[in-house]
Amino acid sequence: MGDLKEELKGKIIEQLNLEDITVAEIADDDPLFGDGLGLDSIDALELIVMLDKDYGIRLSDPKEGRKIFESVEIMAKYIEEHRTK
Repeated sequence: MGDLKEELKGKIIEQLNLEDITVAEIADDDPLFGDGLGLDSIDALELIVMLDKDYGIRLSDPKEGRKIFESVEIMAKYIEEHRTK
């Protein structure tokens, strides 16, 4: 799952145009929203699109997204369990 975490970090940086951040600067358990990377609700929508496009995961419940996007660690676990691509 380590490769998936690194892949996710790269995709988050690319998808959200986080030019000032490198993959190495994102810890697996850093919060993605708030005090962590400081992402917002627009970023959450971008992540939902990325999950659908890259992993075949469709999120229909916003509350589910809130849990999944807590950290890269949690996202990777969710993708491992639910991916269709």
